Amino acid sequence: MITDNRQFRYIGPVRKAAAAETAVKLGDTIREVLDERISPQQGRVSAAVEAWQRLVPVGLAQHCRVTGLTGGVLKIVVDSSSYMYELQLCRCELLNELQRECPHSRIRKIEPAVG
Repeated sequence: MITDNRQFRYIGPVRKAAAAETAVKLGDTIREVLDERISPQQGRVSAAVEAWQRLVPVGLAQHCRVTGLTGGVLKIVVDSSSYMYELQLCRCELLNELQRECPHSRIRKIEPAVG
């Protein structure tokens, strides 16, 4: 059993120093997350959205919108089943063009839904 107070005085500053070394500012952590995770994902999504708007025929583009890009799946909401059918007809061609124009987006599938 330790009864010498000198040993306790030595341990206290060491613990405080170790805690100070591991402490990180919240702002720094948030900035790191934004820079390393969110910004690259946002760049991939925005590139895909811009390409989508260029590639989709004008009459069809007015009735569809990109709602997300998750796991290589580009999610599209179409406002009616007739436009859904039209999108189904050109989906393979659109996918090929999106993959060619936006390789960093890693789109492997277009998933439309009526909504």
